[in-house]
Amino acid sequence: MKILATSDGSTTAKAIDRYFNVSLYVLVLTGFGALASTSGIDLPAVLIVGAALLVRGYQLIARREFVIPERWTNSLTLIYIFVYLADYFFVSRSFLGASVHLVLFTMVVRLFSLQKTRDHYALAVLAFLMVLSAAVLTVGTIFLFSFALFLLVAIITFVLMEMQHSVTEQACLADRNIADPSAAVPSSRMAQGLLAVAPALMMMILAGSFLIFFLLPRVSSRYLSAYSPTSDVSTGFTDRVQLGRIGQIQQSSAVVMHVQIENDLQGAYDLKWRGVALSSFDGHVWANSYTQTALRAGLDGSYHLVPPQRGVAPGKSLHYRVMMEPLGTNVFFLAERPQRMTGNFRQIAVDAGGGVYDIDTDHPVSQYEAESLLPAVNADELRVAANTVPDGMDKYLALPPLDSRIETLADDIAGASPSNFDKALAMEHYLSTHFGYTLELPRNFSQDPVANFLFERKKGHCEYFASAMAIMLRSQHIPSRIVTGFRGGEYNDLTGQYVVRASDAHSWVEAYFPGSGWISFDPTPAGGSPSRSGWSRMRLYLDAATSFWREWIINYDAGHQRALGRDAAVGSRHFFDDARRWVARQHQAMLRSARRVHQHMSAFPMRSVVGLIALFMALIAGTRIRSMVAWIRKLKLGMHPERAPREAAALWYERMVVRVGRLGWRKTPSQTPVDFVSSIQEAVLQRKVETFTKAYESARFGNSAENAKSLPDLFKDLAGETSHACSPKDHEHASVN
Repeated sequence: MKILATSDGSTTAKAIDRYFNVSLYVLVLTGFGALASTSGIDLPAVLIVGAALLVRGYQLIARREFVIPERWTNSLTLIYIFVYLADYFFVSRSFLGASVHLVLFTMVVRLFSLQKTRDHYALAVLAFLMVLSAAVLTVGTIFLFSFALFLLVAIITFVLMEMQHSVTEQACLADRNIADPSAAVPSSRMAQGLLAVAPALMMMILAGSFLIFFLLPRVSSRYLSAYSPTSDVSTGFTDRVQLGRIGQIQQSSAVVMHVQIENDLQGAYDLKWRGVALSSFDGHVWANSYTQTALRAGLDGSYHLVPPQRGVAPGKSLHYRVMMEPLGTNVFFLAERPQRMTGNFRQIAVDAGGGVYDIDTDHPVSQYEAESLLPAVNADELRVAANTVPDGMDKYLALPPLDSRIETLADDIAGASPSNFDKALAMEHYLSTHFGYTLELPRNFSQDPVANFLFERKKGHCEYFASAMAIMLRSQHIPSRIVTGFRGGEYNDLTGQYVVRASDAHSWVEAYFPGSGWISFDPTPAGGSPSRSGWSRMRLYLDAATSFWREWIINYDAGHQRALGRDAAVGSRHFFDDARRWVARQHQAMLRSARRVHQHMSAFPMRSVVGLIALFMALIAGTRIRSMVAWIRKLKLGMHPERAPREAAALWYERMVVRVGRLGWRKTPSQTPVDFVSSIQEAVLQRKVETFTKAYESARFGNSAENAKSLPDLFKDLAGETSHACSPKDHEHASVN
């Protein structure tokens, strides 16, 4: 027996070891999947680590082991110290990127050098570090699903780790021949470990999740936010933007921000979301030479921005809310003519170009509310504006060395236009109708990209159109600049928000007119409208889920906590008010019903008494309806047992046992029908019970309708015999005599 127990214990230990290794591998694979899904690690690292994981998976499937010797792991670790320094200073050039590479390298080495218990713990910790890195690199909903899967696998892994520890400890005790009470039942300690670990883990996870996501408000700043990589979008909205950069951004469909406009239920707006104004151009790069001025928040916590310009009547007041994705930019994107802005920012700054910037390093741009007064352009007033250049506008007229054909083209387009406004309209119309729109970037570098666009390529994206118009306006002595930002967005009727993507990045022109200020022009022709399909609708559903995740999980702060508490209080108050009114209505209805019943009984006393008696009898019958149905069924089975032989056999056998038991021959629960027959000492009664039992078994287990039909007659014959049969006490008395 001891040998068998040892063999079983060895088999159990091997099975647990295999399951644990597979679970640990899946844990690492899930952690790496969460990290790779963020697109925050480079492609070579993904390919190398992915290949290593595939090899390890093949080993587990084929049950082949390849273990790196411990001296190799020590050497590789020492060598990677120098690799890490080279990675930090020359390859990744960032702390987070180099650290992620270090975690991946250590994980791969540990994956192929699992020899001790500490190696398993270290590998589990490395898997958690990969998930932690993914949390820094993204805030998308894909991380939610990755983390949920990781959490599930982690629970399974740690439970198996506890089981492995218990089995190993029992094996050690067996080798020492130590008498352990739990050794008799090898699974008892494993069960205790499972019962202790699994519920504890689950309760801690649930309690921690509840505290983190609902009770504790988060803040916008993150300890590792400074190490988060900047996105491609952020490089297109700095103080220096190379010509063609916006076109590169437009290649992506990644979501940049969500905008919710107050009282907009139809998606009726097509607005420009203004970012940075650029005034200096050297032929290849647009630059911003403005000085930023810090603003101080008002008493209500809001920042008052640029006031309305004289000469331009303010149009519709627009209040909107912006939720930015983590782009790594400090620019606030606002509708034209922003007046006021609020948000969780200690300090912001503005420049003379109308740009608004976040200079609070502890609170990156995430969500904010703003109010704009959309300009109502008066064309008549603009046409009569003076065709002069005010003082201080020289930088908006500066031109780099350009192809002479550009100025000639501007003269031809402007022609004999009487006003600067008409000249600007003519240039806008000419560019939007004579040139094509494309996101295809030029393959060859051009010394004069604007001239190449106007006279050779004759197609391009918004930057080329805006740059060409701004340069031609300056050649006509009209102050101009370009603005980078976004235009439009896809309206999601599920959330009431505009989904603005990187592909909506845009640049346009602003020209200055004395007395009216800066007026926007957009010479870019409309591109092809994206086709709508079932996937487009599904993408809106996914975006709605993402918005909820960002709003109530990632950006959950004290303000959300107050709103949630306020809504809960209002909702509970409404619930209790509705419940109280419902109870009052039911009480009044009961009183009215009681009055009607009392009046009816007073008018017809005899009829009321008879009705109450009938109602009482009906209630009694209703409570006994199940018993009545069962009685009717038994009656039918007794009269026609051949219709359901099995059920009828059980019914008649039960009756037979009761009848025989009245004579003192009682059947115990442990007795079989054959044993019960043998226990009867009265010969005639025993013979008849035996005949009845044979017919019962044929009907019950053989489904014999003929034997079932004979049971009532056999029971009658048996009943007649029992009327004069002797009981066990009679037999005892006879034997004494």
